[in-house]
Order: sequence, then C-alpha cells, then structure tokens
Amino acid sequence: MIKNVHGNTVDHLGEAIVAGRYAVGASIPPEPVLCQELGVSRTVVREAVKSLIAKGLMTTGPKVGTRVLSEDHWNWFDPDVIIWQSKAGLTPEFLRDLQDLRRVVEPAAMRLAAERATAQDIAEVEAAYAGMKHAVEEGGDYVTHDLRFHQGLLRASRNRMLVQMSKALGALLRTSFEISTRRKDGPAHSLPLHRAVLDAVIAHQPDEAERAIRVLIDGAKEDIEEVLASRRRLPILSSPARQLKAA
Repeated sequence: MIKNVHGNTVDHLGEAIVAGRYAVGASIPPEPVLCQELGVSRTVVREAVKSLIAKGLMTTGPKVGTRVLSEDHWNWFDPDVIIWQSKAGLTPEFLRDLQDLRRVVEPAAMRLAAERATAQDIAEVEAAYAGMKHAVEEGGDYVTHDLRFHQGLLRASRNRMLVQMSKALGALLRTSFEISTRRKDGPAHSLPLHRAVLDAVIAHQPDEAERAIRVLIDGAKEDIEEVLASRRRLPILSSPARQLKAA
C-alpha cells in the first residue's frame, strides 16, 4: 500500500525514534527544520507528531515541549511500531517477549476455539491450512496463510477481546512466522503440527487443542533460537512475505 504524505512523515520520524537517532528524553528537531528536511507543511508535521504521541513514542506538555519516550512506553501492539523495530533490528529480547506472549494467549484461545468454533470458522481455517500446504508442496506464500490460520483460530474463540487482539497481534505473529520459515524445512516440519491443532478444534477437544498449540509454539521457539544462533539476517516486515520454492 502506498502511503500518503502524512504516513511517510510518521514513518520517517517513527523509524528515527525506534532506531535511536533521537535520544530518550530529547526533543525532535523543531517544526521549521523538519518541514525543510521532509518537504512537508507544518500541519503535516504536527499531525505526524500527534500520531506518534498516540503510539506512545513521544509525549508533549507545557514547558517541557515534545519529548521522545523510552521503549517501555511504546505501543507494542501497533503494527507500525513492529515494522519500525524490524527495520532497526529485531533483538533477541524482543523475539523472546513475543514467544512468551504467544504461550500466554494462544493456548487459552485454542481451548475456547475447540469449544465454540462454528462451521464457518473451521472452513476459514481449513482454507488457510490448504494455502500453507500448497506453499510447502508447490511453492508460494506460506507466511500469509500461516498468519490467516492463527488469526482464524483466535477469531474462532468467539471472544471479542481475543478477536480484537488477533488484529493487533498480526504484525507480531508475522515476525515469528517470517523467522521460522528461514530455517531449512521449517514450514514442512510445522505443517503436521498445525494440522494437529486444527483437528483438535474440529473434534471439540479443548485439552488436546491446548496441548497441540503448545507443541507448535515450542517448535517455533526452537526455530527462532536456531536462526538467532546462526546470525542470519532477520526479515524486514515492510517487505513482501518470502516465497517458498517448489519442493
């Protein structure tokens, strides 16, 4: 998607903050400087700053002006923040926090999905699984179908909070999936683990669904640790998902 002037300005400033080019507690350059540097109006700069304040990257107030906040304040469920972090460099700490979050949220969600999933829910997840299988066997976009698989199961929990979280978790989950697919035969190995989760949901077996998703998440953790240990380049999430080659 092509961003407008506002979106590009938010990206420019957000990436600079996340990459540490503006120190925590410091002010960003004054409006006239940013206007000249970016070729935009003062209105665009002001609106971009409002967006960054809403994302927790900056704060403003009387006498102190506009200041950069530490990462503890950032909204880590905001897709833009995740993308900026991936450009700055995904740290081991960030990736391990993500795995911890998955272990907290997804097992509970799978229990609910096994109890509540409708025929339509299951059909959507089946379609996502079929896309994953096709990508492994014939080549194609595995990551996008993997993301749809997990988000579909979160929606199948029929819990409005988890459904909303599935949207927020999108960029976070894609981070995990992009890295997992970097491991040789990672997608092919994880495919039957995904099938086990889906089969347990279809059979309305909450205990088995929870166990199966834990096995899947633990496998993803091993994949991520292996990629981190190899020091291979980590993905940039603003780029298209990596395509698998035909088997």
